[in-house]
Amino acid sequence: MKVLYTAVLTTLLILTTFATGQVKQVSGNVITPNSSIEMPSDIGMRAHTNIHVLLPTKPLVTARPFGVPYAGYAYESPASLACVYSLATVVTGCNPNKVTANPTGGARMIAIVDAYDAPNAANDLAAFSTQFGLPAANFQTVYASGTRPAYDYGWEMEESLDVQWAHAMAPGAKIVLVEAASSYFSDLMVAEDVAGNMVTAAGGGEVTNSWGGGEFPGETSYDSHFLKANVVYFASAGDGPGTIWPSTSPNVVSAGGTTVRRNAATGAFLSEYPWDSTGGGVSHYEPRPSYQGAISSQVGNFRGTPDLSFDANPNTGVWVFDSNIGGWLVVGGTSVSSPALAGIINSAGTFRASTNAELTTIYGNRANTADFRDITTGFCGPYGGYSGAAGWDMCTGVGVVAGKAGK
Repeated sequence: MKVLYTAVLTTLLILTTFATGQVKQVSGNVITPNSSIEMPSDIGMRAHTNIHVLLPTKPLVTARPFGVPYAGYAYESPASLACVYSLATVVTGCNPNKVTANPTGGARMIAIVDAYDAPNAANDLAAFSTQFGLPAANFQTVYASGTRPAYDYGWEMEESLDVQWAHAMAPGAKIVLVEAASSYFSDLMVAEDVAGNMVTAAGGGEVTNSWGGGEFPGETSYDSHFLKANVVYFASAGDGPGTIWPSTSPNVVSAGGTTVRRNAATGAFLSEYPWDSTGGGVSHYEPRPSYQGAISSQVGNFRGTPDLSFDANPNTGVWVFDSNIGGWLVVGGTSVSSPALAGIINSAGTFRASTNAELTTIYGNRANTADFRDITTGFCGPYGGYSGAAGWDMCTGVGVVAGKAGK
């Protein structure tokens, strides 16, 4: 499987000539690594990633040394999404081939919890930063068990995505990758504690978790692992209908997914819809937290997800560099949302005392159009039965960020 998968990914290294003023039309297939496929026996025992890769069916040629790796394609860069989300100077159209203003800011620490080892994480992050003109990252890898974990190519791709896009959104923050010994929840909770303690010792910041699993009766017993002082936790809402844990934990910011719509001829930003495969809904086990009191008519007595969203559709995906798996990749899934939103909240600079404090602020400001952009059209969820709506909804939560205020 790995050999075949790597061979297909290599097609991303071949490119075509860019016609000025147009974007290339691309057809392709979305490939899901084994790490993102949950088996029935995994539920309550081990986590899966929320990552998918868009592979073009037509070969593409010659990567360029600076800016978007392959000119002419409207996949997302740090500068293009900084433009879309008003994190930098907004240029009409926010075309990835034209915008250059990257996100700025970031301080203290963002810790990333993942399973298994990404041996080239530091070098790949350096290559990503150079490509997009980001400052060099202050980066560290920590083995949660004290011993270097085994290798898994799907989780490695997850780690590449996580460290690169946390850094992209908060280039001034220290990025720490905390590697769990395995994807079993027992090992991930060891890593979660290490990450939380490190962020607390650094004076505060964020911990991001792009993994999860189907809800299970004992999940509430793990929620205390997301309660370290001066730490705001994030978790992906999932890449399929319904809810996953730890996204449902009241102690994390649940990160949902959207589709960024661009003009097929020019690459100009048009609008944003829910990603039809984003996770979201009402938890089976987690009680409704105080910050969701105002939406009790929608969620009842249980916690609703997501809270906040970010571009996650692999067909409108982001660039990620992974030297072990073919070089430049176009990646999607709510695995993008969690580290990117953690970076944005970090760069906002408020450094709340807890996730509860952060979400109380977000829900309190949800109607402020200068703080959040509501996603009111589109569908997601079981049978496409959830839809974007005015205010909070089960597809995108309060919507997407509009700048750094109100966070």
